[in-house]
Amino acid sequence: MEDAQPTASRRPIMRLLEQLGRKGTLRILWELRDGLPQSFRALRTSTDDMSPSVLNDRLKELRAVGVVELADAGYALTESGGELVKRLTPLNQWANRWLDDTASN
Repeated sequence: MEDAQPTASRRPIMRLLEQLGRKGTLRILWELRDGLPQSFRALRTSTDDMSPSVLNDRLKELRAVGVVELADAGYALTESGGELVKRLTPLNQWANRWLDDTASN
């Protein structure tokens, strides 16, 4: 069963976390982080063959909230999307340290 659309919380951080928590959303953003546009097919491959319907739904949602755009060359982050991914980079660094720590225990 497909998960529901994010709720209309009055707290912006909750709306953001609900959006980012949807299946595949963070993966799509992360795969677009280098700034190079990707076709739907290339993006599907880079997201480990995510279901086409899920990928299409997430891309529509990300376009609607203004973090992904569709240009002639393919899907890419908007300026706002680039800023969001830049803010996720420290979380990635933390996750790498965390994984190293848990592997050594």
